Amino acid sequence: MIAIHNNLRKSSFQLRWVNYCKGKEIPYKLVDSFSNDIIEDLKDCDAFMWHFHQYDEKDILMAKQLIYSLEQSGKKVFPNFKTVWHFDDKLGQKYLLESILVPLVPTYVFLDKKEAINWANNTNFPKVFKLRGGAGSQNVYLIKDLNEANKIINKAFGKGFPQYNSWRGLLERYDKYSRGLTDFKDVLKGVVRLFWKPDYARLFNNERGYVYFQEFVPNNDSDIRIIVIDGKAFGIKRMTRENDFRASGSGLILYDKELIDERCVAMAFDCNKKLKAQCIAYDFVFDKNNAPLLIEISYGFANAGYDDCPGYWDENLNWHEGKFNPYGWMVDLMIK
Repeated sequence: MIAIHNNLRKSSFQLRWVNYCKGKEIPYKLVDSFSNDIIEDLKDCDAFMWHFHQYDEKDILMAKQLIYSLEQSGKKVFPNFKTVWHFDDKLGQKYLLESILVPLVPTYVFLDKKEAINWANNTNFPKVFKLRGGAGSQNVYLIKDLNEANKIINKAFGKGFPQYNSWRGLLERYDKYSRGLTDFKDVLKGVVRLFWKPDYARLFNNERGYVYFQEFVPNNDSDIRIIVIDGKAFGIKRMTRENDFRASGSGLILYDKELIDERCVAMAFDCNKKLKAQCIAYDFVFDKNNAPLLIEISYGFANAGYDDCPGYWDENLNWHEGKFNPYGWMVDLMIK
């Protein structure tokens, strides 16, 4: 039997998993992973699945610890350790991806203020500043010159950065509202956030004590996201916002297979073999020589954004036209 964490969030994989289990007559049960008795509740289960989120305060406190404990006890889990330990941790991803020799956008991390300032005084700009966590281009800024870099470095080793930037969050919501990607109610939520930050942001202190930069790769009006699951891959092209360099979270998605550079697909498959991961989304841009470079990775993704994908590739880069169910692939991993 497969245990599935009961999650009502719209972007959660849970409902997709449940529907697949029902259709294939796979035994499953919904469980409350936050229960004190969760280990007892899982005794009759062979596998456990939980699509946890980086912006849910309970998930942050509980998910990885429970998943790793169950995996160590011998149960099959999704996501497993190799798939998720680096989730929402760009610092961890830097060292991981460099260690497996992946073509990565050059990335710089400093845990000493003097070293960071010395580097800034001897590099060129612009650079991209990021916090170690965040999705949809949250906590991502273009640093245009040395003066801006020094301000960022001083703040990083001073009071630090809040987990959630209320003003920027409001502007993001309004931008999507102006492009018809959300409703006015969502904008009002952004206004509320000016006075009452989300629970996860109040759970933790400011991010401080380190600074993270990546090279700015110019002349990219989009990025390519490739998701690999169990020897199969599908992808989308995400366009940047107007007058912006960020594609993640823009909501501007193209699905045509001909727009996806298959070198990105091949690189994603190769990287996934090295990581031995169950499910990873790989984000790519292209350098001045039109060679793909990996930006970052994530095990999770917002499911609705991929429902219109026209097909998928296998590991031999053969194209399989037509609708497919990647959430069923995840369940299949549990019953192989």
